[in-house]
Amino acid sequence: MGTRRKAREVALQVLYQIDVLKVDVKEATQLFWSNFKAPEETKEFSSILIEGTCNHREEIDRLISSCSEHWSLKRMAKVDRNILRMATYELLYCHDIPYKVILNEAIDLGKDYSSENSSSFINGILDALYAKLQRENED
Repeated sequence: MGTRRKAREVALQVLYQIDVLKVDVKEATQLFWSNFKAPEETKEFSSILIEGTCNHREEIDRLISSCSEHWSLKRMAKVDRNILRMATYELLYCHDIPYKVILNEAIDLGKDYSSENSSSFINGILDALYAKLQRENED
């Protein structure tokens, strides 16, 4: 498994913990790393994803909500919601990562950690979000 893939898995677990337990970023991250080990590159990239997603959560949630017809964030499965948040952060702020990579990684995380319908749900919302961002950049 690649370093970035493992970092995304770590970030998803920590973001889920933050979402469910309502703990702060530092506390959740410290708790995770006090129980698990990983290479430094994995820790660094997961920290970027966790902190970035949390620091931009209002903007990210607003964008996701604008692209998810008939689905409020509260109705979404917690795992799916956090995969979408992290992928949206990557789309907005990690310009060195191609859209297809972000999309494929998010879909794979949905397949591995959520329900059988998650991958198509995540794909649909991220496609709509990407199209919206592309239109906004053209204007």
